[in-house]
Amino acid sequence: MKPFAPVLGLVVATQLALAAQYETPKDVRAPGGSTIKRTGPRTGPTPRLPDGTPDLDGVWVGGGPVNDLEQDGGLKPGEVDNLMLPWAKALMATRDVTQEPHNRCLPMGVPRTTPFPFRFVPNYTHRRPTHMFILQEGNIHTYRQIFMDGRTHPAELDPTWYGHSIGMWEKDTLVIDTIGYNDKFWFDRRGHPHTEQLHTVERWTRLNMELLENRVTIDDPGAYTKPFTLRFFAILSAPDDLQEYICTENNQYGVESIPGWAEKYGRPQ
Repeated sequence: MKPFAPVLGLVVATQLALAAQYETPKDVRAPGGSTIKRTGPRTGPTPRLPDGTPDLDGVWVGGGPVNDLEQDGGLKPGEVDNLMLPWAKALMATRDVTQEPHNRCLPMGVPRTTPFPFRFVPNYTHRRPTHMFILQEGNIHTYRQIFMDGRTHPAELDPTWYGHSIGMWEKDTLVIDTIGYNDKFWFDRRGHPHTEQLHTVERWTRLNMELLENRVTIDDPGAYTKPFTLRFFAILSAPDDLQEYICTENNQYGVESIPGWAEKYGRPQ
């Protein structure tokens, strides 16, 4: 065990030094601008699992766009809009926030997030996982499945809301490569569109105890002239649990047009 001690000490010292480079930005807020509940600053290096990979466990808030893909992702106004193909600009001009699919309890897609928390759940913690799941409190407890077992994307995929995701660790960063999306979800409440050619690469890095960075590259030649990369932050929140959220229970979009809805369930409040 003696040779292991100096190595462990070096790792700890390195992590402390790296953690010191990052401080939770004071202007980071929950999506939509609400304040994130915190028990106070949680300092220290990134925690690790027994196999040495970073431990992403915890309830996180943030990590993706809500209102504005450009602003939320750290870009200047017009940087994404100027990359849109003419048909995509024309389509976005017809959209307003009342029309977005997420209002109707449909999935938010990638890299969209909500004001509600999420957490990473690997199927193993004592060794490298074969699957990683992202559980999301919003939209009827929806989830994403990431294959971590070395498989590649299938040659043919049926388009889905969250696509087909394969993941791998690149040093301390979880890389999630996803294709096979449908074209139904919006990137943000402004209505930025995409096509079924969408390909995303997310790079999740736990910078310290309470700060998670997500760098996302969006490549969709069907809607944009070239790929672009966005940067988001998620903050560890409290309490450390996900709450039940049944989106359709209070869905105020279109339910009154369903015969018998109001009589059976009551009118939306």
